[in-house]
Amino acid sequence: MAGPLPLGDPAPPNGILPPSAAEGADDRSLAFYLHVPFCRVRCGYCDFNTYTATELRGAKQSDYADEAASEVEFAVRALSQSGLPARKVRTVFFGGGTPTLLPAADLIRMLDAVRTHHGIEPGAEITTEANPDSVDATYLRQLADAGFTRVSFGMQSAVPRVLATLERTHDPERVPLVVNWAKEAGLQVSVDLIYGTPGETLDDWRISVESALATQPDHISAYSLIVEQGTKLARQIKSGVVALPDEDLQADMYELIDARLAEAGFSWYEVSNWSTSPESRSRHNLAYWQSQDWWGIGPGAHSHVGGVRWWNVKHPAAYAGRMAEGVSPAVGRETLDAQARELERVLLGARIREGIAISSLASEARVAVAGLIADDLVNARAALAGTVELTLRGRLLADVVVRRLTA
Repeated sequence: MAGPLPLGDPAPPNGILPPSAAEGADDRSLAFYLHVPFCRVRCGYCDFNTYTATELRGAKQSDYADEAASEVEFAVRALSQSGLPARKVRTVFFGGGTPTLLPAADLIRMLDAVRTHHGIEPGAEITTEANPDSVDATYLRQLADAGFTRVSFGMQSAVPRVLATLERTHDPERVPLVVNWAKEAGLQVSVDLIYGTPGETLDDWRISVESALATQPDHISAYSLIVEQGTKLARQIKSGVVALPDEDLQADMYELIDARLAEAGFSWYEVSNWSTSPESRSRHNLAYWQSQDWWGIGPGAHSHVGGVRWWNVKHPAAYAGRMAEGVSPAVGRETLDAQARELERVLLGARIREGIAISSLASEARVAVAGLIADDLVNARAALAGTVELTLRGRLLADVVVRRLTA
C-alpha cells in the first residue's frame, strides 16, 4: 500500500470545484484515469495504492467495475455543476495495480461508463496496463473489439535474477508472446522497463533492452528504480540485505538505452519515454505533462482540473462505501496559486522534447538559460530557436535544470 495521502483542504461531498477551475477549460483536453487497485502479489519495490486478496477488508473485486462506473457518472455531474463545459474524453488509461486481473468484461463496462456519461472523442487513445502473465490472446482481442487501442506491458527486465529481486512473478519468455498477441489484435504496444535494481549489471540491462527491442513494440518506457520509504525494498536496503542502487551505474544504463533505441529508430519525447513515431507516443501521459485536465477514478486516485488537485480515499472498502452513499470519494484537495502553477508548468514541461518557450519564462529564468547551455544541459540550437530542450546530459540532470529555471 502507498504512503499517507497529501495534506490539503477538505473536499466537499458533492465534488463541486471552485469557479477558477472552469477558466480556460475550452482550451484544455479531458482525460480519465481508472485505477484498479488489485494485485496478485505485492512487489517489494512498489508503493502504489494496491491490495492483495487478503487486504480487501470486505471489499469485492467483483463489485469494483460498478463502483468505478458510479464515480464516472458522479464526475459528469460534478463537472457540469462546477460550470465546466461538456467535453468528450480524449484519452482513457487503466492503471494499477493490475487492471487485467479483472475480467475483460469488467474493464469494458468501466470504459462503456465513460463513453455513455461523457462521450469519447473519435480516435481517442484507450490504454490498459497489463502484466505479461495476466492476459492471453482472447482477452486482448476482447479489449480491442471494445475500443481499446493500446496496451502497456510491465516487462521490467528480461533477466530472471533481476525479476526475482523485484519480486516480479512473470516468466520473461512470455513477453514476446503477449506482445505478438496484442499486435494481432490490432493494439499498439508499449513495454515498461526498470533499471538500477540492486545487483543488476550493465550487461543485465543490455540483455533487457535488446529483449525489449526484439519484440518490436511501438513504445518503450524506462524508469530508474526509486527506493520508496515504507516498501519492503527500503527495509531490505536499510538492514543491509541488498545494496542501494548505484546512481552512476543508473546513468550509464540510461545512456545505453537512449543510444540503443536511437539506433533502432526510436525517438525520446519525454525523459523516460521513447516511441517509433509521434503517433505512438502516450497521449495520456502527455496530458499530464502538459497540465491538461484529468479525473482519476478509484481508491487513492488523484485528479487535476484547472489548477485544482484532489485525491480519493485509499482503501477499496472505504471507496465502496462512498460510492454506495453517492458522495465524492475525495478526501482532500488543493487549489494551486499562480506561483505553484508556474512551477509545475516548468517542472513538467521541461521533461518533454518540445520543451518550454523561453519567452514564457520569467526574466530571471531567461537569463539562466545561457548558463544551462554552457553546462551542456540545454540544446543550444533549440535555444536559439526560442525553446528550452534538454540535452542527453540535461535529461540525466533534469531536476537541476528545473531548479535553475525556477530559482
